Amino acid sequence: MTTASIRCADLTLRFPVYGADAKSLKKALARAVSVGGALGRHAGVTDVTALAGVNLELKAGDRLGLIGHNGSGKTTLLRALSGAYEPDEGTIDVHGRIAALLDLSLGIDPTATGYENIRLRGRIAGLSSREIEAKMDEIAEFTGLGPFLAMPVKTYSAGMQGRLAFASATAVEADVLLMDEWIAVGDADFQKMAHKRLLKLVERAGILVLATHELPLLKLYCNKVMRLEGGVASEVVDIRKVEQLLAA
Repeated sequence: MTTASIRCADLTLRFPVYGADAKSLKKALARAVSVGGALGRHAGVTDVTALAGVNLELKAGDRLGLIGHNGSGKTTLLRALSGAYEPDEGTIDVHGRIAALLDLSLGIDPTATGYENIRLRGRIAGLSSREIEAKMDEIAEFTGLGPFLAMPVKTYSAGMQGRLAFASATAVEADVLLMDEWIAVGDADFQKMAHKRLLKLVERAGILVLATHELPLLKLYCNKVMRLEGGVASEVVDIRKVEQLLAA
């Protein structure tokens, strides 16, 4: 069993807002329901608190679902767990190799070939050149793009780009798997293949953190759930209490 673990203690993240009138911004945020966090000032700069004092502890075998309105802080928390954001206050401690399926277009160079982009995505994911080359044939076959992999990505259709990005992103063996919505790309046949590939990735991962609005997905893949509203997190509860959490 993997030794994957996640621990956040009083995690707080703020984003500065430059060139905005604080009073006007406050009125705009007040009109939004459960979105955007709290407006404030730190070191003389107007900012929005995207996450406020989040505490979270996960161990191998945990499958956590994140729920909340758009702008409640789910994606921000996932990005923080991936290492993209440094805390303004508190700490984040993640053990294990991370696979962050947050933005499939991340790292795609339209002027490079499909093969070159597979290598680029692999390096971004932390794979060595040897590991990437060992996976190259499998990734190439899964894309179904054949000779198009030798052509620049800018010549691809949106569906072809989606196939390439998905195949590359899901080729990493992860101890900690972070997902912003369940990914669906390509045509119906490819989506079936993609679903099976995602399931295998989830099964092999020590920890899954999945942000989604789809209640059936939460109940199917998660054993725990946490709600975020305005950057403030609820306690982590058993997935069987998800309806109670939504109604709170």
